Amino acid sequence: MKDTLIHAISANGHIRVLTCTSTQLAEQARKQHDLWPTSAAALGRVLTITAILGSMLKTEKEKVTVQINGGGPIGTIMADGWANGNVRGFVGDPEIYLKYNDTGKLAVGTAVGKDGYLKVIKRMNMKNDFTGQVALVSGEIGEDFAYYFTISEQTPSAVSLGVLVDTDNSVIASGGILIQMMPEATEDDIKLAEAAVAKLRPVSELVKEGHDARALAAMLFDDLEILEEKPIQWHCDCSKQRFKAALTTLDRAELEKMLEEDHGCEVKCEYCNNKVQFTEDDLRSILEFKAACGK
Repeated sequence: MKDTLIHAISANGHIRVLTCTSTQLAEQARKQHDLWPTSAAALGRVLTITAILGSMLKTEKEKVTVQINGGGPIGTIMADGWANGNVRGFVGDPEIYLKYNDTGKLAVGTAVGKDGYLKVIKRMNMKNDFTGQVALVSGEIGEDFAYYFTISEQTPSAVSLGVLVDTDNSVIASGGILIQMMPEATEDDIKLAEAAVAKLRPVSELVKEGHDARALAAMLFDDLEILEEKPIQWHCDCSKQRFKAALTTLDRAELEKMLEEDHGCEVKCEYCNNKVQFTEDDLRSILEFKAACGK
């Protein structure tokens, strides 16, 4: 089953529904970063909601960035999403494997912690970016984003995110559901949404059973109208040219030290672990460019 995202409405447009399956996305992230189970579950949830946020952007040039740090052992989680369905991300510590003693489920909340923040930055090619930030509620990601939408964006929301990790550490099911009340929503619409949320089973179980994004959406409301369906996928746009641009911002002394002591350097992308080598000639070229620019 391919990873897809559905954007739909219900109750004459008073309720917005976004659903997605993200198993391949979460599994690719696990492979890129060699993630242990709890790290994989945490990053998979964040990538899923980032894909949903990205789908709300209007143009291909816009980008949304999610940053979470709750003071837990996993450290910072970051993810980027675009309107075309591309998503990438990383966690501070990829080697976290914690379970809750009472349920045996992966302890994402413990790994993330709740003594910290959730930040969303929307880069919309305007003079100022939109930034929203809230305190974490539980560290379980879904509850935290429901709180974020309600407080920061004044949109009452229900969020369900889930990632199921197999005994061999691979991701076998991942998905997400976002239900939002629009400004025109009535009390009856709210009750309708509450009823849909009340009967909702864990999204990872539904995806494991074979429900795709359309099926996830269809089981929520009888009068659902699908507006858009699009693929979502892991993609990192790092390149040697981008790394070169970053190296150009370093001080001349630091570049000269790399040249003299290490005879080059290696740059690694935090988002995908891609490594790029820069030779002595590469560094000399950067130094010459800086000199020509008077830097």
